[in-house]
Amino acid sequence: MPPKKGLIVLMGSGELTATMVEVHKEILACLGGIPKAFFLDTPAGFQLNADQLSQRAVEYFRLNVGYLMEVISFKSKDVPDAERELAFRQLKEADYVLVGPGSPTYAIRQWQETPIPEILKLRIEGGAGLVAASAAALTIGRFALPVYEIYKVGQDLHWVEGLDILGHFGLNTVVVPHWNNAEGGTHDTGCCFMGKGRFRKLESMLPEEVSVLGLDEHTACIIDLDREEISIKGVGSMTFRHQAFERTFLRGEKFPLRLLSEGKISNIPAAQPTEFPPSGPMPVPEETGFWDSVHALESAYYKDLDDDALNAANALLKLDRIIWQAHQDKESPEFISQARELFHELIVILGMRLSSAPKSCYNCLEALVEELLASRASYKDNKQWHEADVIRGCLKRAKIEVDDTPDGYQWRLGPNAFR
Repeated sequence: MPPKKGLIVLMGSGELTATMVEVHKEILACLGGIPKAFFLDTPAGFQLNADQLSQRAVEYFRLNVGYLMEVISFKSKDVPDAERELAFRQLKEADYVLVGPGSPTYAIRQWQETPIPEILKLRIEGGAGLVAASAAALTIGRFALPVYEIYKVGQDLHWVEGLDILGHFGLNTVVVPHWNNAEGGTHDTGCCFMGKGRFRKLESMLPEEVSVLGLDEHTACIIDLDREEISIKGVGSMTFRHQAFERTFLRGEKFPLRLLSEGKISNIPAAQPTEFPPSGPMPVPEETGFWDSVHALESAYYKDLDDDALNAANALLKLDRIIWQAHQDKESPEFISQARELFHELIVILGMRLSSAPKSCYNCLEALVEELLASRASYKDNKQWHEADVIRGCLKRAKIEVDDTPDGYQWRLGPNAFR
């Protein structure tokens, strides 16, 4: 019997935020047993804070996912031979590999002409999971978009050769995270900071057979190779484009892998916007007055989230004003981007919390009232009329009206309930 194939998970952004906690847990559960989880640090290997980013991933998994994660350190292909061999050995043992922020073109240069791409393919074929987020997601398609070089440096529009890990599994596509980015405010930064007009030109430069997989921020596309199934999780949607055709798959959707691998896509309109800072070097915020204020409001927000949603919303409004003021005061653009990412994450958390709350007073009380009425019915069956009347009286004082019918009881909220 052939071994069970693994998962390829693409994340548009937010791989270390609250929005992706349940996605990470679900992936680990799908792998079965106790998977060996690793964070591969290459995409940010050139950054001075690379080790801090790795430690953040380890702490995020320990505190939020409830899982131990180790670091595979391969910051450059020029590391000493002993470090190279250690990284290759760890990768061969990995069941779960998370790769995230940094520069896609830097990562590709370091991984090319090393065993890493082939090791990743073999591990996925053997049942492991690869989670490629943000910058790393750009690397694993047929071509990679050099975001930093075009968006920040101003190079001509072009693509670079990707690792084509997806092609090995039948998907002839490029991956574009941050599809719905709206960080530009007054200018279009969708399609991974390219803007729609510029991205359409980039798209026209691709070979005819290559499709585009655009992934919204804080959104995951889980490709289950064993089940030959794709599911969309998180906050946003996934947009699949091939020549004149486009289809948007919403969060919660599941569909057969063959829809993408065989190009059987119908023309359906696409997605809406959110936000994330550009991939590329990102400094660690210093403890300035700006960050003191941001962290204070973040703490206030979490303190009030469960007990006072209005105060939590007020904290968000204050955070929005602080970020705007920092922009006016010429604060570091990178710091403002990171603060905006936090701001959007807090909005998403509030939305998720509200969406899981009872939709009405009736829904909120339903479980309690049904339990009380079941007890009342039991008392009536046992001819304990006094006890049954006590429960009915309690409900009546709470303005919950009960009707006894031949088929049982019915209840409803009285006209003045909660006034």
